[in-house]
Amino acid sequence: MQRIYEPENLLEAEMLLGMLASEGVTARLTGEHLLGAIGELPAAGLLGLLVLEDQAERASELIAAYNAAQPLPGEAPMDTEGSLLC
Repeated sequence: MQRIYEPENLLEAEMLLGMLASEGVTARLTGEHLLGAIGELPAAGLLGLLVLEDQAERASELIAAYNAAQPLPGEAPMDTEGSLLC
């Protein structure tokens, strides 16, 4: 397996794993068990996404598209001052 990306946090890692799986890319996360040691270990580079070598190029393209995504244009939210949105 080849390490192709270092997610910023566990939430991003899980989201990317799901996205890759939905595209047929076999991926796994490494380093998630080290997150509890932050403070004793350097905080950067603990998480990594691994994919099969023959799927690395496709996975990198998908992650690049994810990183380049922009919010969809739409109307500004209604004035909801003092309201709880659920």
